[in-house]
Amino acid sequence: MRAVVQTVSEAEVTVEGASVGAIRDGLLVLLGVTHSDGLEEARWIAEKVWKLRIMRDELSASDLDAPILLVSQFTLYADTRKGRRPSWNAAAPSPVAEPLVEAVAAVLRELGAHVETGKFGAMMEVRSVNVGPNTILLER
Repeated sequence: MRAVVQTVSEAEVTVEGASVGAIRDGLLVLLGVTHSDGLEEARWIAEKVWKLRIMRDELSASDLDAPILLVSQFTLYADTRKGRRPSWNAAAPSPVAEPLVEAVAAVLRELGAHVETGKFGAMMEVRSVNVGPNTILLER
């Protein structure tokens, strides 16, 4: 499982022009799932995101009750080593990935986070204002 985590002053996901998730002063998390991922990886990444001290004054989202916008992003598993066209073979198929993305959101909520999400499998537009700029890659 891979996550790109950004501190943001605002972030929003729209699908076909309609907002499906939006936050202010929190974390934007782009999440990729691979074939070998399971509930253990989902719990690990959720806990790491929630407790990672990357917010202002070296605080975590949990310290500040900061909201999280979680967006599924299969392209994080692009393989670009050969040719010019990425291979998506390492990305888990929807029947595997979707429940794990939902599991990450569920664990975050269980931990106390306010979580907004994108729409799995949809063509989404993600807009954000990165603060810092601060961008962290997590991998499990």
